[in-house]
Amino acid sequence: MDLQLEGKHVLVTGGSRGIGFACAEQFLAEGCVVSIVGRDKSRIGDACRTLDVHMKRISGYAADLSQPAAALGVIADAEEERGPIDVLVNAAGGARRKPFDELQPEDWRAAMEAKFLTYINVLDPLVKLMAQRRAGSVVNVVGMGGKVPITTHLAGGSANAALMLATAGLALAYGPMGVRVNALNPAKTNTDRLAEGVSAFARQERITTAEAIAEANNSSPLGRPASPAEVAAVVAFLASPKAGYISGAIVSMDGAARPMVV
Repeated sequence: MDLQLEGKHVLVTGGSRGIGFACAEQFLAEGCVVSIVGRDKSRIGDACRTLDVHMKRISGYAADLSQPAAALGVIADAEEERGPIDVLVNAAGGARRKPFDELQPEDWRAAMEAKFLTYINVLDPLVKLMAQRRAGSVVNVVGMGGKVPITTHLAGGSANAALMLATAGLALAYGPMGVRVNALNPAKTNTDRLAEGVSAFARQERITTAEAIAEANNSSPLGRPASPAEVAAVVAFLASPKAGYISGAIVSMDGAARPMVV
């Protein structure tokens, strides 16, 4: 399917690995120009060269997006180099997973800074620019932990829940100005963060890592976690004109692990 994205400028936060990297790869395949952001300068450089060996359609920026000034700087630099940003994909940041009885007050604050504010610091100024241009699309890659409590992900899940509300609210506010805002909630996905979650679950339940992995696989009716590429394909669709009447949606992607009617 032609998603009608060719030539669009896409900014992907967290684009050097995992779901963000897969999203950058997907948008490049759709003919977009892509800017990726991450904390580690060398990792960003490696990712750019892997994604586009001649770096003709990709740019990379190293920044700590938990700092508002750094987020503003990335937006300005990306637009100066590649033109106005048409699509924002937020996939950066993630709260550390811990068993519930290990949580301390500082973990809750750190989760909001790592996930919620890292997204908002980019989203808030950029959605306003999109509104001025009367066009734009945002996809926040959030997570099922904000919709269904997970005892090893309570702090991060709370940040995810806040992001879902922000997504719905911003869609309502900026829809009249031509901007769509959606969220995608993948469940277990085969990235480095899955290993962290498995480790936390094993500690909480006092079982082995192998047993925790088996439990993770068995929790999905499909018998496996999602792949980053599968998540990226849905992100690209939501960002595209083909999804032109989808806004304010919180899309669950958990392989029917938690069937629900909402």
